[in-house]
Amino acid sequence: MAISAKKRLTNDKYNAKCTQINIKPLAKEAAAIKAAAAAANQSLQGYILQAVRARMEQDGQPLELDPEQKNGEEGGL
Repeated sequence: MAISAKKRLTNDKYNAKCTQINIKPLAKEAAAIKAAAAAANQSLQGYILQAVRARMEQDGQPLELDPEQKNGEEGGL
């Protein structure tokens, strides 16, 4: 299904603000992480970002975002 020109523009604008970070867990670890995200009723990205934010907070390095960055941070596609 094709997306509208407006949706494409919105997606492109959002993606321009993003940086991709790749991780490569072992297959069993990846399966466990995916299952945990599903059990928490969260997207995989949302689950991982929440875990990273919690760890940063625990380590005394809380993530502080501009109000503009907080909207749609989980992905727009």
